[in-house]
Amino acid sequence: MDRKEFDAAVIGGGLAGWISAIELARAGKSVVLLEKSDRMGGRARTVDRNDTLLNLGSHALYRSGELYALLREWDVPLEGGPPSSKISAIWSNRVFPMPASPVKLLASRLLSWSGKGELVRLLLKLGRTEPDTPEAVSLRDWAEKEVRDPMVRHIFYALCRTATYTLDPDRQWAGPVLRQVRRSLKDGVLYLNGGWQTIVDRLEKMGAAAGVRAMCGKAVRAIEQTDGAVNRVVCADGEAFELAHVISTLPPADTCRLVTNAEQTSPYRWKMEARPSMAACLDLGLKRLPVPGRDIAIGLDQPVFFSNHSAGATLSRHDTIVVHLVKYNGPGESDPRADERLLEQTMSLLHPGWEQEVAVRQYLPNMPVVHDYMHLGRTNRFPGPDVPDIQGLYVAGDWASHGEMLADAAAASARRAAQRVLAELNRPREEQPLHDI
Repeated sequence: MDRKEFDAAVIGGGLAGWISAIELARAGKSVVLLEKSDRMGGRARTVDRNDTLLNLGSHALYRSGELYALLREWDVPLEGGPPSSKISAIWSNRVFPMPASPVKLLASRLLSWSGKGELVRLLLKLGRTEPDTPEAVSLRDWAEKEVRDPMVRHIFYALCRTATYTLDPDRQWAGPVLRQVRRSLKDGVLYLNGGWQTIVDRLEKMGAAAGVRAMCGKAVRAIEQTDGAVNRVVCADGEAFELAHVISTLPPADTCRLVTNAEQTSPYRWKMEARPSMAACLDLGLKRLPVPGRDIAIGLDQPVFFSNHSAGATLSRHDTIVVHLVKYNGPGESDPRADERLLEQTMSLLHPGWEQEVAVRQYLPNMPVVHDYMHLGRTNRFPGPDVPDIQGLYVAGDWASHGEMLADAAAASARRAAQRVLAELNRPREEQPLHDI
C-alpha cells in the first residue's frame, strides 16, 4: 500500500541519515527515515558489555572537522578528552619513544641527525600551512619526492595511516591526506565519554522533536524510477512510499542494488570504482594496564595502532580500562586469524601479561572504515549529492566526500544532500518538474 504523506525519504539511520533528516525536518519538510536494523546509529553505535562501553572500530572526533562543528552548532554535548600525549613507536618488534617533542626528538635512537632535522621541517610544513598539492598526485609519489630520509618516511606514512584510518598510499590522493594530517596535528581529536552512542542518542531525540518519522527494522527493497526520476521507495515488507525525493546514505554497492535499471547510471559506476577501507579491530576491557603510561603506540613497520581510550574518556561504569588496537588493511589484504594474532602480539609487546587482565574482549575482523575514499581511480572526483542520471535521488555518507574524511565526510555530505532536496522542494510550483506536482 502506497503512502504519500512524506516530502522525502532518508535511507539509513547512521550519522549521515540522521543529520540529513534533521536538516529537512527543521526546514518544515515531512521526512521518513528508514533503517533496516533494529537499532539506529550504524557504525556510530556503542556496545555495552558488562558495563564496559566499546565502539564499533576506530573512533575519534576531529576538533577542526565538519562533524565537530555541526554538533557544536546544534548544542550537542561533547564530553570527553584528548588522547594521552605519551606516544610510543613500534619498529622491528621493539618499542621506542615517539619523537613527538623536541626533547624526545633529540634523544631518539630511531633517527640520524639529518633525519631529525628533516622530520622537524616536515612537521612544521604540515602543521603550519595548508598543503599546496595537486589532488591527482598519489600519497606515495608525494612522499618519495618530498621526504628523503627512509625513517622519516616511515614515520610520515604512519601519521597518514593514523589520521585517515586507511592504508593505500599508491592510490590515495595526497592533498586530502595531507590536510587530514594537518588537522590531527593542529587541533587533535576527542575521545567521547560513553562512546559515540551518545551522539546517536542525542540525534535521535533531536530528530523526534523536529518531526522525523523514524522506522527501525525497515529494509528498503527498491528505489523505483520512471523516465529518469524517482517516484517510489518500496520496502522489503511490501510497504511503499510514493515520493519524489530520496537521500540514500548507504554504501555505493547498496544504493546501486536498490536502484531499478542501475547499469547505466552513476550509482553503478560509483559501486565499480569504490575502494572500501577496512580494518581489523581488537577492543579490550582490562582490569589494569600492565605498563602504566604506555597509552599510545604507532606501528612504523607494521600498519598497527594502539590507544588507551580510557586515558581520555570515561568508558566504564567501574574501573575497567578500555584499550583499542587496529590493523589497517589495504584492499584485499584481510586475513582475520593472522590479523588477530598480529594485534595480540602487538599487545604483548606493549603490555606483557595483558591476557591475565582481560575483563571484556571484542574482535571485529573486517570493520568498514569508509566505503570509498578519494583515490586515483575515481571518474567523478567528488560524488554527490545529486545523482546526475536520476532526478530526485541524492547520496550522502563517508564515501560521498568533497575533500572531507571519515565521519566529517558523513556530516558534510548529509548537509549537502539535505540542502539540495530543500532547494528542489522550495522551488516555485511552476518551475517544478511534472512528476513533483
